Order: sequence, then C-alpha cells, then structure tokens
Amino acid sequence: MSITWTTRAETGADPAAIDAVNFHAFGRRYEPDLVIRLRADATAWLPALSYVATQDTPGAFSGVGLAAGGPDDEVVAHALLSRCHIDDTPALVLGPVAVLPAYQRAGAGSATIRAALGAARSAGEHAVVLLGHPEYYPRFGFRESTAFGIHGEHDGPAQMALALNPDRPLPRGTIHYPSAWDA
Repeated sequence: MSITWTTRAETGADPAAIDAVNFHAFGRRYEPDLVIRLRADATAWLPALSYVATQDTPGAFSGVGLAAGGPDDEVVAHALLSRCHIDDTPALVLGPVAVLPAYQRAGAGSATIRAALGAARSAGEHAVVLLGHPEYYPRFGFRESTAFGIHGEHDGPAQMALALNPDRPLPRGTIHYPSAWDA
C-alpha cells in the first residue's frame, strides 16, 4: 500500500494530536512542552508556520486520539518554524520536527519540512537555523551555520542554517533562540 501525505498548516483542532506526535516521536515531554511554550510566546509563535502531515488512509495509530479532523486526517508528523533572531535580524528556527514512530523513514517528515519551508519562503522569510542531525538536514539545503558566519552556543555540525532565497546572503551574527527554548 502506498502512503500519500497531505501537508497543511496546523488548525485549532490539531494541538492535542501535535502534542501526541511529539511525545511518541521523542519519548519525553521536552518537545511537546516546547511547542506549548512557543504557542504562548507572542513574539516567537507564527501559527501559519506550524505544519503537519496527515495520511489519506488511516494507519497503525488510528483510533488512539491522533486524528484531528476525522479518520482521513490523522496527524502523523509535525514541523515547527518559530521566530528567532540572528543578532537583530529576524530569522526562523526549525524545530521540533517529529514523526510518529510507525511512519518514520516513510517520507512524512520530509514532506512536512518541505511544506513548512515553502510556506516560509512564500511569506517572505529568508533565514532558517536549526539544531539537528547533520546527516539528515543537508538534503533540504542546510549547512553548518558557521560556514555563513552565524554562531551560537551550539557551534558545530548540528547547528545549521539555510537561505530560503539563494540570491540573498544570510545575515552574519549570533543566533538568539526564543526564550521558550531555555526552559
């Protein structure tokens, strides 16, 4: 059976499903609680840039409270872009990115990330940073942030940056993550 992913911005019906996806993906409360803290941060939260992937055919987790809009709208992945800064320049931070374990390595995470980055590009955003697996995120164009003159407390291969408009250079400076990340 082929799985078809539908990606869309989060709706008011999705927070509980997003919480469950993040919890099941990471097996701890830090990531779900981070999303909750970011939602409460008016300067960091960008509701149009919280993206989910759903599958068109209900799967292994159907019936356990992950369906937001009915059995054909089962949330299986989540990618969040929130506001951060590189020095004084507004930028975005990607994370958390979560996929239900039963759907990992099936393209749901990639589809969600691509959709969220596309929405950010369409909204006129330019710079995106993240802390993540250096083997995974280069497929989306991310490179180590220090290559762009972008630094932070996590300098190294896991701290990456991406220009959504390749004709416009990324700002140089220090990453300032939303305070919600500090908790």
